[in-house]
Amino acid sequence: MMDDNSMANHKETEQALRFIRQQTTNQPVLGLILGSGLSALAEMVENPIHIETHDIPGYPSSTVLGHKGRLVFGTIAGKQVVFVQGRLHVYEGHDVHASTFPVRLMAALGVQKLIVTNAAGGIHPSFKPGTLMWITDHINWTYRNPRIGSPGGSIARDQITGSLYDGAWLKQARKLASHAGIATENGTYLWTLGPSYETKAEIKAFKLLGADAVGMSTVPEVIEAHAAGMKILGLSTITNFAAGLSDDHLNHEEVLEVGQRVRVDLERLVLELIKNA
Repeated sequence: MMDDNSMANHKETEQALRFIRQQTTNQPVLGLILGSGLSALAEMVENPIHIETHDIPGYPSSTVLGHKGRLVFGTIAGKQVVFVQGRLHVYEGHDVHASTFPVRLMAALGVQKLIVTNAAGGIHPSFKPGTLMWITDHINWTYRNPRIGSPGGSIARDQITGSLYDGAWLKQARKLASHAGIATENGTYLWTLGPSYETKAEIKAFKLLGADAVGMSTVPEVIEAHAAGMKILGLSTITNFAAGLSDDHLNHEEVLEVGQRVRVDLERLVLELIKNA
């Protein structure tokens, strides 16, 4: 039986779904969440239908520069997809459950596979700005979980016996990247709350923990998508060296600029991923 909060969450998702079904009958099987500076990837969609998220009932608002705040439905290589332009972050004031509303909505739409992208700071010494890193695992430094209070939630139900990121899909993705001549790396992503960048001491600690990259998103979405039964592929664009690893001052404009610089390779890679999904 659902409690009051669970019933309210279910009602919000159903209201949003009804609104979207009034705009489009598309049945996306694959969803993509676009990180900072990567929203232009949605321009790959054929016959796009744009739905502004502020028009969707119950959809929290995104306030981050480089995040447009809309859903883009359409087809790529004959497959129906939905792009989320305007990721929700906990540091914007959303609770961790609200930040994963787009994932629950995609699950209600029938999405079975999810690609999550993000901009991240490189901790691994060889991961320079512009590096594309497949996420093989993550570290939840915030210890916040969007599944707390979910209907029927339990340790047994949400137990993780392996990586949340689909190993077979990752193996295929690496082959596709190699065949396309696009260099990629594997690594562990660490989630911090933000919005401030990390200190030098924190980066030293994260490196000792085994983190290869650090950012302020993605992990809540992956946890929620895994609980919904989706197959997940994660891809980080390393946009800067993490604090203390270079003499450069960290800023969001740099993140956006590097995102634009790797756009061509990302578009080629995402296109191949969708074709073969």
